[in-house]
Amino acid sequence: MKLLAALLSAVPALAHVVSMSTGEARIDGPRLTYELRMPAYEVAHVQHPETALLGAIRFRSRGAEGRQTARSCHGEAGTYVCQAAYDFPDPIDVLEVECRYPSVTVPNHVHMLRAVRDGRWDQAAFDASFTTAELRFRPPTAFETAIRDLGAGFWRSAAGPAQMLFLLALCLAARGQREMTELFAMFAAGQVAACVTARAFGVWLSPRFLEAAAALTIAYLAVEILALPGARGRWAVAGALGVVHGLYFAMILAAGDWNRWRFFTGVICGEAVVAAALWLGSRAIARFTPARRVRWEPGFASVLLAIGLGWFVLRLRS
Repeated sequence: MKLLAALLSAVPALAHVVSMSTGEARIDGPRLTYELRMPAYEVAHVQHPETALLGAIRFRSRGAEGRQTARSCHGEAGTYVCQAAYDFPDPIDVLEVECRYPSVTVPNHVHMLRAVRDGRWDQAAFDASFTTAELRFRPPTAFETAIRDLGAGFWRSAAGPAQMLFLLALCLAARGQREMTELFAMFAAGQVAACVTARAFGVWLSPRFLEAAAALTIAYLAVEILALPGARGRWAVAGALGVVHGLYFAMILAAGDWNRWRFFTGVICGEAVVAAALWLGSRAIARFTPARRVRWEPGFASVLLAIGLGWFVLRLRS
């Protein structure tokens, strides 16, 4: 019961699983202009968002921090837009950025920043774990580009709470190592199919819809485990539910500038590592507590069902 209560208490933190903003920094000699675009509902709970948001990002060059000379924020068709200007003592060469938006919005917030100088650009993604980056405005080598794209996909999948919970449900749904492999393969195929479809047909869904849909994928798989323990064809269910998670990554791709195949290779590798760790953990529990096997699996599935439904209801109410 303590475990159940602890996990249920985490539901409010999952209310913004798809939490993302974009920013653009334009550099002209020693002057930098920055524009932030964030969904308005992400800042609804923030007091004095103009001060809080622009105070959570800092720009430096050659050891000197940019001096903010102008700023303004306003609402624009469901988007909160902030603009600011910064002056530096010398022309900007390497731009150092520190971004702490997760501390202002929600812990799993991701900020995609693109910076442009003299026709050259660089980009970085910031979250609670990666708060600093250097933008160098030089053409990256093929190796650097590949590592950047693979790493971005790997981290986005390994750090995503929605993917983590769903992969846990997938481990509970699998009735053996072979079925676990089949379920994961179909889940990955569904994600890739969603990414290709979204790009080819311009299918972009709102972050709110994706959050609610991701919650339902977790709840649905939990219902399968509890109500239909002997059900066949779970591989098809895993593939269909993978489409929802694939649309989330397609949204991330649309906001950034990564190669989609390298990015998705990183996503699948990250999910494979997480799934393998969860599977080995579940087998260890089954091995060392064989008498409780019938009890702990439905118990975890019940927790996932409660989290999925609770998160879905919270998202609708917000």
